[in-house]
Parts: sequence; C-alpha cells; structure tokens
Amino acid sequence: MTALQGLKVVDFSKFLPGPYCSWMLADLGAEVIRIENPRELAKQRKVFGWDKLSDEENARLRAHDILARGKKSVLIDPGSDDGREAILKLIDRADILVEDYRPGVMASMGYGWPEMAARNPRLIYCSVTLCGQTGPYARKPGHDPVALAIAGALSRIGDDPERPAFPGVPVADLLSGSNAVIGILAAVIARATTGKGQQVDIAMSDASLALIGNILSRNPDLAKAPPKGMHRADSGIWRCADGEWLVTTDMEPRYWRIFVETIGLPDLADKQMDRADWPAMKDRIAAVMATKPRDEWLAILDAAGTQFAPILTVAQAMEDPHNHARGMILNLPAPGGGTVRHTGCPIRLSDTPATPAAVARPAGADTAEVLAELGYTAAQAAALEGRLP
Repeated sequence: MTALQGLKVVDFSKFLPGPYCSWMLADLGAEVIRIENPRELAKQRKVFGWDKLSDEENARLRAHDILARGKKSVLIDPGSDDGREAILKLIDRADILVEDYRPGVMASMGYGWPEMAARNPRLIYCSVTLCGQTGPYARKPGHDPVALAIAGALSRIGDDPERPAFPGVPVADLLSGSNAVIGILAAVIARATTGKGQQVDIAMSDASLALIGNILSRNPDLAKAPPKGMHRADSGIWRCADGEWLVTTDMEPRYWRIFVETIGLPDLADKQMDRADWPAMKDRIAAVMATKPRDEWLAILDAAGTQFAPILTVAQAMEDPHNHARGMILNLPAPGGGTVRHTGCPIRLSDTPATPAAVARPAGADTAEVLAELGYTAAQAAALEGRLP
C-alpha cells in the first residue's frame, strides 16, 4: 500500500511548480492523469527541434523527464467540445485538480474553480501561479526570479553586496510545488471532516517570502539589517590547494573551537563573535585552506568531527555514496535500451513507501486505457487524441 493510494488527480500543469507537485503526489501513490494538449506538444517539439526526431527518440527524451514520472498521459485537446466532455468526466470522478495557468485561463476553457466545485463538491482544486488568485499582481506573467524579486528574496542571494544575483537553481518553483503538496494534503484531511473540497491558492511570491523569515526575525529594524553575503568567519566556502572547494558551517562555539584548532589557528577560538575582525579571520582561514588539497582536508576535518562537505558538481552528486545509500539516485530502464538517471522521492515513509519509479510514458500512452474507464471505445479515444504533426 502507498500513502496516497486511492486518490485521483487530474493534472493540467505545465511549468515546474505544478508538475513538481503532481510528481510528488504520484510518487506517494496517487493516480495522476496528465492532460496533454496535442497543439501545445506540437509547438514544444518545434521550439526545441524535437519534431525532427523519431518517436523512439522522443520517447527516450521523455524518459529523462523526472517530473513526468509516475503519471498517466492522456492526449486530448481541452478546448474542443468532445475533449471538454471527456475531461469533465475525469474531473467528476477526481479528488484533486492541479493547474498552473494564469488566473482566468482555466475558466475561459470551461474548467474554472466555481464551475468544477458545483460539478464535484469534493474536488480539491489547486492553482499554482506566480502571484496568486488575488491582489494587484494576480495576472502578472513571470517565472522563478520574478517571484523571488517580489518577495525580497532575490536581493539577498549571492555574496556581492552591490548587486542581486540569480540563485542558479529553481528555488521559488520547488518551494511553491512543495507548498502545493502541503496545501492539497491539508485540504484532503479537512475534507474528511467537512465532506467538501476547496481551492488551494499557491503563489510563488507567497512561498518566496518564507525565504526572508530569518531576516525579519533577527532584524526588527530592517534598516540595520546586514548586507547580503556570508560575513561570519565561522562559515565559509574555501578553495583548496588543488583548486577544489569545500564548505564549512562551524557556527556553534564548540565546533568553531575544534575547527580553528584543527587547522592550526587556535588563537581564533575566543574571537568567534569579534565582528570587526571577521574579514581578517576569513583571510587567515582561506590562506590555511589553500595549503592542502581538498581530499586531505576532508580527511582531517572528518577525523576532527567538524561541520563540512565537499562542494560537489551535479555529476559528482550523482555518484556520491550517501545519495545512493538513501535511494536518491536511480538508474531506470529507458525505451530502446540503456538507462536514464533520476532522483528518488525525497519523502521516506516507513510503512507506506513511495511507488517504485518508472520512466515517464510517451504522450498519449494511456489515453485509451483512461478513457475506456469512462466508457469510450478505442476508436472514440483515438479520435479525441488527434495527431501530433
């Protein structure tokens, strides 16, 4: 048994936060039916040149898509009359709907929240957008960095105090997707009491505000907040003699003392909070760290029991023994032979573990099966699919 076994999800999402949410739900055992628009898929293939690839090559590309994993794919035009009828039947029997269109778009297609709630009062309708369903920015277009900017978080990213920086990873996207999962499951629990579904309104800008929580908590007067960047001497990114990098976070006094004594700077042990001396202390630490190759430092710091890690590249992280031991690196069979690399489910449950991972199926692979459950014949399902150019 899986944790979310029996829950049915209709997934309209396209961009990272929505598909991440529905991927998590699928990994935890929900049945996720992904609505794929043949016109949008054809446009995507032309944009990336995939229309020149064979079906087998496109299937292998799809197999690399981690966020499409574990979902059933129904190829159907949600804007056509016949397609709309079939999709409404799916929504009528669903527990959850996930969408990431700008406010008003789903309603214009005939799938707005009030209308769907009237059809299926138990439906949990999750909308993931840049700035939410209300407020002056509700219809604003944009992606991850825009949400971070609105929340004030982008101004705190990077070490250069003179200019903001991109984070390099989709922070707001994944945080919003995680919040969507939390909101959906909270609504599922509430429904057990009330018998009613509800709308879950997730804004990427709202989610990003959590990233500045520590700034607000530690600085009642924001005008006196320190400039961005890591200024403390007890945490840092250090370049080693071989050009490799490691990070240390010895902020607790006990760890700080062990760290500086281990690297041969015991006179710094009682100066941890001497803020005026932090720049000079960091320079001294950097000079020491540059005297030995990283592997040698890793062995020294490991023996001392300090807080550290090598800064791994993505390729190195894929080979890291801890990530493998945790089941977070998966080599899954790919169409046509060989394997593709995926990450595992980050939520580990002792009694109801995640579903066994399998690569994403090609677009429309499940149309006939899913629509057959609604009473459609194979011919009717094929007609609804249309054809990809």
